[in-house]
Amino acid sequence: MEQTALRPKPIPGQEGGDSPPPDPAHRPHAARRRGNRIRTLLLGSFVGTVLVLSGVGIGTIGATVIGMSRLAELRQQTPPAKPSPAPPATPTPSPTAAATLGLEAVDAEKVGAMVTGVHVPGPGYSAGLVRGDVLLQFGARRIDTAADLVRAVTDARPGKEVELTVRHASGGYQQLTVVPGVVI
Repeated sequence: MEQTALRPKPIPGQEGGDSPPPDPAHRPHAARRRGNRIRTLLLGSFVGTVLVLSGVGIGTIGATVIGMSRLAELRQQTPPAKPSPAPPATPTPSPTAAATLGLEAVDAEKVGAMVTGVHVPGPGYSAGLVRGDVLLQFGARRIDTAADLVRAVTDARPGKEVELTVRHASGGYQQLTVVPGVVI
């Protein structure tokens, strides 16, 4: 017999051509394992279905028995609701309305209030503020801390343009115009 890469050399003590090679795909334990998997899957599905259905049934029955009699009494006692008038199409600032820029700020390392978050949509986003910007001036007021920014924005009139002086994270300065929004 010729020795090639496809036909390995026979083990000493065995003859190469007399017996058929053993079947490598024959595994008697595999069929049992496959059957157990299917049985476990079916049993688990059945138990899950029973638990879900019984839980829904018990909850529904409990709500019906316990709550419905009390709910019916409460409905009889309350007068019918009157239709409310439609809200105005545009919000009008009230005397208690406060201005907002729609952003979150903390004290910067040196001076100013550093923007940590910008609400989208919002006045700060519309003006071009981004996270990392440092607000140095709000209108004519100098901003040294985040508390200074809060006081300046609170004193501003909602809907009126205000000039901001901003130092960007890149180091550049810019003048932005922002229109504070209304918080009711």
